[in-house]
Amino acid sequence: MKRNLTRYLLLPAALVGSLSLYALTTPPTLVADANNAGLKLPTGFGALVVAETGARPRHLTITPQGNIYVKLNRVNKAGQGILMLQPTSGGKAEVKTGFGDYGGTGMYYKDGYLYASSDQEVFRYKLNDKGEVTNPGQPEKIITGLINRRQHESKSITLDNAGNVYVNIGAYSNSCQQRDRQKGSLGQPNCPVLDSAGGIWQFKANQLNQTYGNGTRYTTGLRNVVGLDWNQQDNQLFVMQHGRDQLHDIFPDMYTSQQSAQLPAECMYAVKKGDNAGWPYLYYDPTQNKKMLAPEYGGDGKKEADSKFIDPAAAYPAHMAPNGLLFYTGNMFPERYKNGAFIAFHGSWNRAPEPQAGYFVVFQPFKNGKPDGKWEVFADNFAGTPEKVASGRADHRPCGLAQAPDGSLYVTDDSKGTIYRIFYNKK
Repeated sequence: MKRNLTRYLLLPAALVGSLSLYALTTPPTLVADANNAGLKLPTGFGALVVAETGARPRHLTITPQGNIYVKLNRVNKAGQGILMLQPTSGGKAEVKTGFGDYGGTGMYYKDGYLYASSDQEVFRYKLNDKGEVTNPGQPEKIITGLINRRQHESKSITLDNAGNVYVNIGAYSNSCQQRDRQKGSLGQPNCPVLDSAGGIWQFKANQLNQTYGNGTRYTTGLRNVVGLDWNQQDNQLFVMQHGRDQLHDIFPDMYTSQQSAQLPAECMYAVKKGDNAGWPYLYYDPTQNKKMLAPEYGGDGKKEADSKFIDPAAAYPAHMAPNGLLFYTGNMFPERYKNGAFIAFHGSWNRAPEPQAGYFVVFQPFKNGKPDGKWEVFADNFAGTPEKVASGRADHRPCGLAQAPDGSLYVTDDSKGTIYRIFYNKK
């Protein structure tokens, strides 16, 4: 009994109140699936398929009790947009219930509440001491009336430690042209899209029925952010931007098709209130390591953008679609991963004539709250074969990331509906 009490006293404060079975027992040894469920991982890591949802899971979150909540892009055949899975044997899980009659992307747990977003609204659900939703049919609607023009409509969310929720409101445009994505069309002056989209908005996490007027435009000039997370080490918001498309298609006299495949970078930004990342007036060139003036606004591939716009914290290859961002704070993985960032790249569609790319999870080392060193591929082969990567016909596409109480990493696939779990074998 004394040994069990000691274990209990060492538990994180968030678990002390519940005395859940999950918290008071040693987690079972995890055994990898054959061939690590098809994934290629660093030495010492294993992977297994947690569940097959049969749907299109986007982001997910895991409670201290080990319950897994998954946001579906579209409601399933039962009309459910959120699935709750509970652990079974061997690190697997099974769907226990579903609720929420809306699709979307955002899913986040914080301080006894589950937060979920549709493409226009954000809801929250109270959880009991077992990590179960108490009001599945009557969530609190905390944000409503967000713009949805059927382009970059995902309302990804994260929370800080001061009672605020941050929502991506993607730009319903590629580059704010007068005629969107049309050859030679110039940009609209003082881009009107930025009035209600193209940035991150901050709202209160516990206030009902907030609209734009209640929120704060926290950061502007971001074309579309699907992956975002709060960095606990330096208490700051980090986001992953989807860069603009079709430089060659729109301005063939300025950019070759090869340049269009390699420009612009997908960028990580460390953002603060009032920051402006510069979309649509600029793009980031990873070969020159410079912010370049967008051709819609007078650029020619050589003119640099106004220095008033913030620099990216890190840059990654073009068009790979960073859909998930997670700062790792667990203790299962080796120490070098602590406080670093995992990024899920959904994969490209527009790198032709170059091969398509992405379809993997990468690790970005951090030091003192900043990227430190080159990023590295962490989990690969979601697509299936190199040929499927090159063609863009991927079997699986990583999207959402979540950290379990034991420190293992969960990854969703929003193509076939698979949920993976990656863990480290300390032996």
